Amino acid sequence: MRILIVEDDRTLNAQMVAALKRENYAVDSAFDGEEGHFLGDTEPYDAIILDLGLPEVDGLTVLSRWRSAGIVVPVLILTARDDWSEKVAGFDAGADDYVTKPFQLEEVLARIRALIRRAAGHASAVINCGPVRLDPRGGRVTVGGLPIIVTAQELRILSYLMHNMGKVISRSELNEHIHGQDWDINSIRDSNTIDVLIGRIRKKMPSGLIQTVRGVGYRLSEKIL
Repeated sequence: MRILIVEDDRTLNAQMVAALKRENYAVDSAFDGEEGHFLGDTEPYDAIILDLGLPEVDGLTVLSRWRSAGIVVPVLILTARDDWSEKVAGFDAGADDYVTKPFQLEEVLARIRALIRRAAGHASAVINCGPVRLDPRGGRVTVGGLPIIVTAQELRILSYLMHNMGKVISRSELNEHIHGQDWDINSIRDSNTIDVLIGRIRKKMPSGLIQTVRGVGYRLSEKIL
C-alpha cells in the first residue's frame, strides 16, 4: 500500500517513513502544504498522514482542497494540541481520524491499518480470501493455516490485491501503489516485473486465486479452482 506523509518536522517525518517502510508500505513524503497538496492531488495513495501546522499552506486548507476535488483517500491528521475545536475542524474538513502529538509510532501504524482496512470494506484486522489469510500487522501470510514465505514486493502486491478483492487491478495501478518516489532509482517500474512477481505469488497460492484479465491486469477471487 502507498502512503503519503505531509509533516514539516523532518525528524518526525523520517521516523514515520522508516516505521512505515519496515511494515512494507511504499512511502512518499512532503514537508510543506503546497508540496503535500500537489502530491495528494496528482498521485494515487491508499492513505495520507497530514500535519495541520504546515508552512506555505496549512493542513486544514490542504485537506479541504482535496475533498473539494473529489479525492476520497483516507486521511489521518496530526495535531500538536489536544484541542477539541481543532479536531472538530479537522473532521469537518474531511479527516477520517486523528492523532495528537506527541504520539507513539505504533499508534499511527495501527490507525493507518484500520483506515486502509475500512476503506476497503474489511471490518476484521485480518483479511481472508478462501484459505489465504493475511495479517497486515506483521505481514504474515498463511495458506490453509500454514505459513508462507513471501518477499517484500510479493507481500505488497498480495496485500493490495486482497484489500481490493474482486476488482480488476491493472499493472500500472499495481506499480503506482507498491512503489514510492524512488521507483525510478530502483528501475523497477516495469510491467514485466509485475508479471514475474505475480507468477511467483501464484506458485505459493491455491490455483485460481489470482486471475488474469487479458489486456487489463489481475483480479483476486475467493472462488478457488
